[in-house]
Amino acid sequence: MGRGKIVIRRIDNSTSRQVTFSKRRNGLLKKAKELAILCDAEVGVMVFSSTGKLYDFSNSSLKSVIERYKKTKEEHQQLANPNSEAKFWQREAAMLRQQLESLQENHRKMMGEELSGLSVKDLQNLENQLEMSLRGVRTKKDEILHGEIQELNRTGNLVQQENLELHKKVNLIRQENLELQKKLYGSREVNATNRTSFLTNGIGLNMEEDTNGPICLQLCQPQQQESETTGRATNFRLKLA
Repeated sequence: MGRGKIVIRRIDNSTSRQVTFSKRRNGLLKKAKELAILCDAEVGVMVFSSTGKLYDFSNSSLKSVIERYKKTKEEHQQLANPNSEAKFWQREAAMLRQQLESLQENHRKMMGEELSGLSVKDLQNLENQLEMSLRGVRTKKDEILHGEIQELNRTGNLVQQENLELHKKVNLIRQENLELQKKLYGSREVNATNRTSFLTNGIGLNMEEDTNGPICLQLCQPQQQESETTGRATNFRLKLA
């Protein structure tokens, strides 16, 4: 059997009313949470019990939700009334001007200017803010430098690996050149050995063939001895004359 329809009216029994309030309240807050998560909506729910107890839920700040609601409602009302549209934009311009002045003042304080009106506590807070900012800048700088160092190390490892490969190729080429030189010089030594043995055998044969033939010898006296002999013969002829 299906569940019967409940008549929407005030429950007279206080106990039943309290139980129903607790159940419906939990279901409402659960649905609000699901709506905020599933639809990425900004949700704010406030529930006051009959005893004046507050139950609320907000996926952000409930105060910001209320302010946004008030602002949006005023905008709709002002846009509906053409006479108040100029006042709305005037208020927006004044608010933006005030925010700009506040940002400029904070910037001057961060730069160390216009500090005469600040107390010791304000100066301490400003110093803490600057230290936190400086710490964040240094952290970011260290991260960038660490990343660059890692990249350089990777590049150096790649270059070193390429150098090793090139050294291996050079060693292989040298080994091939040595083998070619051994083959070339080995053939030349064999040819030289054959030529030497051929010449030696030819000379021996010639010497054996000429052993039975006549040997002609020619003796030549030194020029000094010839001059001395000629001088002696001349002197001897002069003495005889």
